[in-house]
Amino acid sequence: MSTPLDSIATVLEETGDYRVLRRLAPLEPLAVPPDEPTFIGLVVDTETTGTDFGRDEVIELGILKFEYGASGRIYRILDSFNQLHQPSRPIPPEITRLTGITDAEVAGRRIDDAAVAALARDAAVVIAHNASFDRQMCEGRWPVFADRNWACSCHQVPWRDEGHEGLKLGYLLIDHGYFHHGHRAIDDCHALLRLLSLPLRASGRLALACLLETARRPTVRLWAQGSPIETKDLLKARRYRWSGRRRCWYVDLDEERIEIERSFLSEQVFRRPLLDLPSDRITARDRFSARTNPEA
Repeated sequence: MSTPLDSIATVLEETGDYRVLRRLAPLEPLAVPPDEPTFIGLVVDTETTGTDFGRDEVIELGILKFEYGASGRIYRILDSFNQLHQPSRPIPPEITRLTGITDAEVAGRRIDDAAVAALARDAAVVIAHNASFDRQMCEGRWPVFADRNWACSCHQVPWRDEGHEGLKLGYLLIDHGYFHHGHRAIDDCHALLRLLSLPLRASGRLALACLLETARRPTVRLWAQGSPIETKDLLKARRYRWSGRRRCWYVDLDEERIEIERSFLSEQVFRRPLLDLPSDRITARDRFSARTNPEA
């Protein structure tokens, strides 16, 4: 944006009657070299023919490879990757309306699997804004993603505690005064990386630092195996979810809450001492994977 237009935008904002959105620009490298240990991260986004992991296919893959520090500072973008792929069946009209990707655009295109594997091989973490979706779409096609650590910028950053109402990438960018061309893979990657480089509204912590701290923390999936059917509303109110595959209610918890939850189940659900309930320890290596999907 030119200096005169910047000045106009500033004048409008200072009145308190206007909010101005600025077009998001790709993240610029930091002017100073790293003064801390650094690591390699990936921001990944997929566009797909639908949401059925067994049937639908990736039609566009976007990846930004970046260098970040132990503090959560993002130093520079190392590589950018964006390719289209022709699926085995026509792209549904609703997907074309959402993404703008047409059958003609993907005709004869194929994502370079070897290039994807090379990009991901040295990544300490892979980040997506809906990792439970993107990870399962990616690891079925590119095995390199199956043994990476994953983090979800949508659900592993406390956006609402930081003063945001919506969790969608576009909403979060608007709250920070930006807009971007969404629903294309590489554009969403640039938007997400920029968002992660910014300080959070309330705490002032870097968004990436907060995300990494949460992602590194193991969680426990506790199964309320054999719970009485009449307690289902009680379990739902406590944010338990139903696994159709295991025919059982479950909840994901931080490790320090496991004994509190066992006490709740013993006193209010089973109404008897519990000698043992099944539980699974989940880390970033498995979280959001098909391996830990209770419906898979």
